[in-house]
Amino acid sequence: MELYKTNQLKIYNSLSKSKEVFTPLVEGKVGMYVCGPTVYSDVHLGNVRTFMSFDMVFRYLKHLGYKVRYVRNITDAGHLENDADEGEDRISKKARLEQIEPMEVVQRYTVDFHNTLQKINNLPPSIEPTATGHIVEQIEIIKDILNKGLAYEVNGSVYFDVLKYNETAHYGVLSGRNIEDSIHNTRELDGQSEKKNPQDFALWKKADERHIMRWPSPWSEGFPGWHLECSAMSTKYLGETFDIHGGGMDLKFPHHECEIAQSKVKNGVNPVRYWMHANMLILNGQKMAKSTGNYILPNEIFSGDNTILSKPFTPSATRFFMLQAHYRSILDFSSKALEASEKGYIKLMEAVNNINTIEVSNESSIDIHSWKEKCYAAMNDDFNTPVLIAHLFEAVKYINLLLTKKETISSEDLQHFKTTLNAFVFDVLGLKNDLSDDDSDKLSSVVELLIAMRKEARENKNWALSDKIRDKLLEIGIQLKDGKEGTTFSIN
Repeated sequence: MELYKTNQLKIYNSLSKSKEVFTPLVEGKVGMYVCGPTVYSDVHLGNVRTFMSFDMVFRYLKHLGYKVRYVRNITDAGHLENDADEGEDRISKKARLEQIEPMEVVQRYTVDFHNTLQKINNLPPSIEPTATGHIVEQIEIIKDILNKGLAYEVNGSVYFDVLKYNETAHYGVLSGRNIEDSIHNTRELDGQSEKKNPQDFALWKKADERHIMRWPSPWSEGFPGWHLECSAMSTKYLGETFDIHGGGMDLKFPHHECEIAQSKVKNGVNPVRYWMHANMLILNGQKMAKSTGNYILPNEIFSGDNTILSKPFTPSATRFFMLQAHYRSILDFSSKALEASEKGYIKLMEAVNNINTIEVSNESSIDIHSWKEKCYAAMNDDFNTPVLIAHLFEAVKYINLLLTKKETISSEDLQHFKTTLNAFVFDVLGLKNDLSDDDSDKLSSVVELLIAMRKEARENKNWALSDKIRDKLLEIGIQLKDGKEGTTFSIN
């Protein structure tokens, strides 16, 4: 039996602003769309956190036995410099500055995006469509919205009429914004704007002489609006209504709000049943963002080539750091936080390696089934990875007790324990075991050598050296425990 039949998953729906029991449109199948990157620069860690969050969602849905069609787009045209439909296309601007073709920019940063997500161990989506590959579909949607009287054409550009749409629907249903307040707080349009109202957004923009990327259309030679591509691609591959739409918290307004309006006019139904939004990463007390220069690249973390961190950190330790916060929580990035996460990651991997050396007994003194239920309960509560990780560290405690024979476990329970632990650590959380068995053996050998040196110092009544060895090990998270049978150690 598939696990989804015995696990009641609840998802926080940004639309209803509450947790709801997840019931897909088609039993056993899930359609999920996540807004992908605009490929004009290297992907920074804040972006990676969003994509990693939805990779975790994708992984857990698959683990539960759902057949998931995961669509994540590549924005390779139409994303202007600001949300007011003004400025240059970000990719065209990069191409002009570097005097290369726009598609060279797209190729370079799409490759970087894929390489970075592969390092952090994200699974590829089922479909990864591009905006430029769906110009025809976007033009057809614009025609339909124009025919229904919810858009207007001015000098070769087409705009969605937000105020007219709001007469029969709620523009702001997702973000909770009120259009009347928006009108009250918006300055009058200057004479340069083509829009009827400041709230209107572009469906098609006529290209000026500096705009490199352009396509023919019934209205002008130009390019589609940024919001339109996601409506076109999500509904093409997932249907007029689909299960989950994800993205960063910053996309809720106006991007996702515009998607809802466009798709509802085109198809007459709400496009998405569960809206999910991942929260931001904070650096230096501010949101991590390319526009402000307040960001760090994943490769700078992995190589140690930066001015923020004390040393390099592996992709798995970095992923573990991000998973220790709930995907809807703000996460503060710092060297201290990464160091603490790395210690926890090493401790977890040590336990994963050590579980294979546990000796079995006739019966179990620990309740593995109850522990397993708690792990599923955490993930079923809106993918609560911090609580899941807390339960994984309960497993670490169990493993250490079993290794010292303070607890017992049957052969059947041990196999069940291994299978469950590996499933949550590797399949669901997507961690890799960067700490190999060889590394674990080397660490143990070094610590045992230091324990022997400390024992010799104690025999010679060199208490200062004995205490120094103990204290220095404790500083790096290795605790010595003196007992009748000698000194043992544990990684904290």
